[in-house]
Amino acid sequence: MARRRQVYEGTAKILYEGPEPGTLVQHFKDDAAIRGKRGVITGKGVLNNRISEHLMSKLNDIGVPTHFMRR
Repeated sequence: MARRRQVYEGTAKILYEGPEPGTLVQHFKDDAAIRGKRGVITGKGVLNNRISEHLMSKLNDIGVPTHFMRR
């Protein structure tokens, strides 16, 4: 991904300005927090991205509008 301006950072994701005006690029982090303990689970961000993509695609397939554009 080209260097983009960070718009937001939460516990599970970071949002960057997108390539087109009014769009964002979502980056899922590998960080995890369970009962106050913090750590990194390698691959967690990629898995969350794939799950989100799958769910948004299925919703689009049945006619439910979503914010998802492409991976």
